[in-house]
Amino acid sequence: MKLQVRERERRGSADARRLRREGLIPGVLYGSGKEPHAISIPERELRRVLTGGSGLHAILDVVLEGQQTTHASILKEFQQDPIRGHISHVDLQEVRLDQPIQASVNVQLIGEPEGVKEGGVLSQVQREINVEALPMEIPEHIDLDVSGMAIGDTLRLADLPEREGMKYLDNPEETVLATVTLPTRVEEPEPEVEEGEEGELPEGEEAAEGAAPAPAEPEAEAAGEPGTDEG
Repeated sequence: MKLQVRERERRGSADARRLRREGLIPGVLYGSGKEPHAISIPERELRRVLTGGSGLHAILDVVLEGQQTTHASILKEFQQDPIRGHISHVDLQEVRLDQPIQASVNVQLIGEPEGVKEGGVLSQVQREINVEALPMEIPEHIDLDVSGMAIGDTLRLADLPEREGMKYLDNPEETVLATVTLPTRVEEPEPEVEEGEEGELPEGEEAAEGAAPAPAEPEAEAAGEPGTDEG
């Protein structure tokens, strides 16, 4: 995809802010063994090429304004505005189409695991993997079929099918891509009963119905027999 860019003379944060106000994205074009070019790109043009079929892995035919030479390049890195989410700076890397490059590719899970139908939870542990291939062979994403996963199953990089012309760079056994596990149960703790409280009734509360009445206190002994006078 063709991308027209402008070379800029000044650098610095003040100049970058000025460019963004004018609808331009500051960036740098790195050449293979050549001196880097400080550039600016119309935001609409950058959005157009990066939302095409190849996404962030598109091969860009970069043309500096006023020149005829094209530079086959890829988007090496980019920065985003933390509030608005817009791209605020880009690094373009010139590449040779006949030499392999390294790139990060998204892994997309497809299908519904059998374990999820039985109540399990699907988790995607790793969303990107590192690959090496010719620039034109780098895919936009890699699909991973998880429909056959049962509860307790784990899929690793080693479970991804081989792709001709592309090499996986991460550890195939240690790179976990997806798991299906039982849902986590949260048990509420039982209320603690302080020692001495069990069986006690709150003050003023009567005993439960049917409980034996407390024995009456004995009356004081009479001073004399009833009906007789002392002496």
